[in-house]
Amino acid sequence: MKDYFDLVIIGGGILGTSISYFLSFLNKSKKIGVIEQENNVAHHTSGRNTGKVHAPYLYNPEKKKLFANAAFHGYEMWKEYSKQQNVPFKEDGVIEVALDEKGIKVLEKYLKWGKQNGLQEKDIELIEKAELKKIEPEIKCEAALYAHRDGSTDYSTLTNAIMRDSKKNGINFLFNNKTNEIKKNKDKWEITINGNHKIYADFLINAAGGQAIDIAHNIGIAKNLTDVHFRGEYWKTPKKYHNLTKTSVYSVPEFPEYPFLDPHWIVRVDGSCEIGPNAVPVFSPYGYNTTENIKQFIPKILEMINSGARKIIFDKDFQELAFSEIQSSMSKSVMVERVKKFLPKINSKEITEKGTAGIRSSVIDENGKFVPDVILLEEDTSFHILNYNSPGATGALPFSVHVINQLHQKGLFENDDINLQCGPWKFNEIVEKLEK
Repeated sequence: MKDYFDLVIIGGGILGTSISYFLSFLNKSKKIGVIEQENNVAHHTSGRNTGKVHAPYLYNPEKKKLFANAAFHGYEMWKEYSKQQNVPFKEDGVIEVALDEKGIKVLEKYLKWGKQNGLQEKDIELIEKAELKKIEPEIKCEAALYAHRDGSTDYSTLTNAIMRDSKKNGINFLFNNKTNEIKKNKDKWEITINGNHKIYADFLINAAGGQAIDIAHNIGIAKNLTDVHFRGEYWKTPKKYHNLTKTSVYSVPEFPEYPFLDPHWIVRVDGSCEIGPNAVPVFSPYGYNTTENIKQFIPKILEMINSGARKIIFDKDFQELAFSEIQSSMSKSVMVERVKKFLPKINSKEITEKGTAGIRSSVIDENGKFVPDVILLEEDTSFHILNYNSPGATGALPFSVHVINQLHQKGLFENDDINLQCGPWKFNEIVEKLEK
């Protein structure tokens, strides 16, 4: 049967494609397919980011342990794979700045978290403003955290390289195929794509990113969870600003309990610079424009009202934050002014070109709280990866190994040899590093 698969992965983002990559080495006897609604991999969030390979200092080692661990090991893996594929990888570091005493306390906490997450003394340091002035004279702050083990690359190019390697090893990529319905037909999954075409699979991995919650709901699980979407927008700076700093600059977020990141100064791998992102509430994981948001407005609002997210909608603090982010979308100067606090030389009148917007989908539980970490849910013959957010791209390779190993331990791949070489790495050696 050409439409039968042993295993189907829904989602051709950086995570779904990375999972297919390792499975292509471990499961050559199985027929594996990746369903992607767009015409290529990394079309949405995976290709609409800043390309940062994050040092794991922002992540609470208790609440985001898995993400932090994956990010730590992902750095070296992307560095190695980039070299193999001749993709640019710049070890340029990042600077997180504090503008007041409260912010300095946060940096001290980040330093502690970074070391708990594996960073060494040489990888991360807290420096005073006088010392920073010698390194980055244009930055204005009270103190800074310099993460040297932080880099820049191009995740879209890397995901395409992973796809090519996967296809060489027999993985089938089914592009331009939107998943409409998933249901059990006897002992197999019946997946309806593009309205009426059906394919069948013994096992399903849901790595659909912004649509992962919808896929889970479609087969009757994770009903206690819902998601909300935020569009992160950027402004490109003119070339005269490209040498303003040597590295990207982040500021301590004012409201860390919400997924609103204060805009950063981004230095991309190609040397160009951007300001962003904000976090504008939208009504679709593809809500880049007004038309899509109007179409999804009523269904999304009804979904939120009938879930734990209703507590967020009526929360006064959240409403004020949302309004502030909408203002930053409507007014370029509002967004630029936030960055001027630590880079005063920037002139908003000289910034005229918008960058690429991306959308982050965050999961809210039945109590109306944002879920801080990734959610892994297992059903008899399906596995669901929900709330896979930043530093998702950084940790995608080792996280994929974690998912496959978890399924292996449950018996799904019990006849496969996990000691095999998978490109530059041995699968079991990655597992051992993640378990330390």
